[in-house]
Amino acid sequence: MGRKAIFWDNDGVLVDTEILYYRATRQIMAGVGVDLTVDQFRRFFLKESRGAWHLALEKGVPQAEIDRLREERNRLYHELLQREPIEKPGAGTVLQSLAGRVTMAVVTSSRRNHFETIHARTGWAGYFQFVVTGEDVTRTKPDPEPYQVAMRRSECEPADCLAVEDSERGLLAARAAGLRCWVIPTELTRDGDFRQADRVLGHIAEVPAWIHENQ
Repeated sequence: MGRKAIFWDNDGVLVDTEILYYRATRQIMAGVGVDLTVDQFRRFFLKESRGAWHLALEKGVPQAEIDRLREERNRLYHELLQREPIEKPGAGTVLQSLAGRVTMAVVTSSRRNHFETIHARTGWAGYFQFVVTGEDVTRTKPDPEPYQVAMRRSECEPADCLAVEDSERGLLAARAAGLRCWVIPTELTRDGDFRQADRVLGHIAEVPAWIHENQ
């Protein structure tokens, strides 16, 4: 067995930022008469990965205005990332315990500038050998491309890799790439279908057990 790699999803696994993305999106969409519910956010963003701008289109909002609103949402989300609490309890301790023992990378559908803003605050960027963001691929999760890119960059075999996810779309991406996947559901993702997961965890502190189990 070769060197092992853990590919971390970022939002929802390492940092508690999905609720901030919901808050920013909901606030901006309310300005055009769309009341985005938590259930809609779960469905359109965390399961189907298609966003909810179609709700604004259905109200007659022109595409040019939606493009402007999307950028406004991204700016608001960036502001929230800079001031709201974001670290998931125990994540920093786990990353520190695994540093140097295993290749670690982040595989996220988020924008690179949001990733950099988040980890400028956490100080965890040095734990990761690389990051794959939504800007590094042509198709994001649930497509397997992000994890396929991560495997190529890590030069690790699929059998030596573990993906850690919190959402159904992330799980589908990892499994389609041929990876084992452990899922840590959050309040926003706990109603997902995780039957394909190799393991469903209650806390990130359980992840290092994979290293001991696969020596």
